[in-house]
Amino acid sequence: MKPISKLAEKIESGDFIFTAEFLPQAETDGEAIQTAVSVFSGKGITAVNVADNHFGVVMSSMAASVTLYREGLEPILQVVTRDRNRIALQSDLIGAAHLGIKNVLCLTGYHQSLTGNKESANVFDIDSIQLIASVKRMRDEGLLLNGVKLGGEFSLLIGAVANPFMAPHELNMIRLAKKVEAGANFVQTQAVFDVDAFARWLEAAHQEGIPQRAAILAGVLPLESAAEAQKLCETYTDFFIPDDVIERLQKAGDSAAQQKEGLAICAEIVQKLKEMEGLRGIHVLSGGKESKVPEILAAIDL
Repeated sequence: MKPISKLAEKIESGDFIFTAEFLPQAETDGEAIQTAVSVFSGKGITAVNVADNHFGVVMSSMAASVTLYREGLEPILQVVTRDRNRIALQSDLIGAAHLGIKNVLCLTGYHQSLTGNKESANVFDIDSIQLIASVKRMRDEGLLLNGVKLGGEFSLLIGAVANPFMAPHELNMIRLAKKVEAGANFVQTQAVFDVDAFARWLEAAHQEGIPQRAAILAGVLPLESAAEAQKLCETYTDFFIPDDVIERLQKAGDSAAQQKEGLAICAEIVQKLKEMEGLRGIHVLSGGKESKVPEILAAIDL
């Protein structure tokens, strides 16, 4: 079944795309969700990622996605395989389609030892590539993993993530190709701070014919300080921030000056990325600081 989301239409039209990120909080009053609605509405953002228990912060990505949908924003439901087996994953996907969700981003998820719930058990029944293939089978064949026929419409647009800086380079490209082959329609990358390294990764993707089969959106993240940059690099292996970027933040001065410099660096990166052949869009990562998104969007001249 053909995906029918606004994001799917943008991809098909060839337009340059902007997506953004929302990290739900552990709350029942929906204050963070309403902040996200006010931040993203009317800002030229095609769709908003809704994180799934990011860093162990517990809140239903499904509930948050539906709320955004009802408020007129198009959500991209993130689903990680860390916390659910294949029964629960398929159940949530069917529920999402029933509730009107049109896009899903398939991830394996950080190991729980890197989250705020280190004592929790992991699941990892299937990985992100297998999840992508499962969603594609549900959409295109109308079948669940056990062969049971799925009733009703199921037309989710399928997304994947990629880390352009993962080594070795050959393994990186093999994993990306597997995700696209499994059925990914679009790929959002981890935050780009080394534009030259990203350009080499994108060229390798071109050689594999990947941009012709899936829309690639480059992630960008405005850093607030040199200390934040160093902490990200020390904690998460998928963050690669060159020393010269950290030094530039340090030399900027006090906290306010470093935050301003972080926005300037982000804007410069976006301008360089937009010139790259085959790149279909930018994915704005907020890192949970959605209230700062208007400044980010202004800085990148959206």
